Amino acid sequence: MNRINVVNQQNANGEQKALLDAIEAKLGMVPNFLKVFANSPAALRAFLGLHEIASEGSLDAMTRERIALALAQQNACEYCVSAHSALGRKAGLEKEEIEANRAGTSQDVRAAAAVKFARALAEHSGEITTAELLQVRNAGYDDEEIVEIITHVGLNILSNIIGKASRVEIDFPKVDLKLAS
Repeated sequence: MNRINVVNQQNANGEQKALLDAIEAKLGMVPNFLKVFANSPAALRAFLGLHEIASEGSLDAMTRERIALALAQQNACEYCVSAHSALGRKAGLEKEEIEANRAGTSQDVRAAAAVKFARALAEHSGEITTAELLQVRNAGYDDEEIVEIITHVGLNILSNIIGKASRVEIDFPKVDLKLAS
């Protein structure tokens, strides 16, 4: 049960409706977590703006989804695990890779370093060690990409918080938080 109002086209004011219509035109649907964000058009615009700009960076879509999956699992956000499992498949991730990402790694050595770094950032609120920073650098990530990883960590933590605080209904194929053993 949602704990925060879900804004939809039927109960939206003019500004909310315009934002929801723009999202639907771009994605073909409006994910429920964005309908929660729509309670504050300013918050929704901020999230969408940062998401759009961050997506223009040098990190590829698969790496961004790997990070999202790792953090959703780490932060126990069932909505985000479900959403990013679907989005990850759309970006080209196979089932085994999605499971590896959720477990905090990757089948791709370079991507594994990004996932591990992202999890360390989230776990320690940014207080990473020099060794953790060197690991991601030694995997071939430059400062531009490192800053983008940090940005995606922030975006995903925000999404995880919205998903968990609101207990918004999952509108993607539901994925259980429990990892297969």
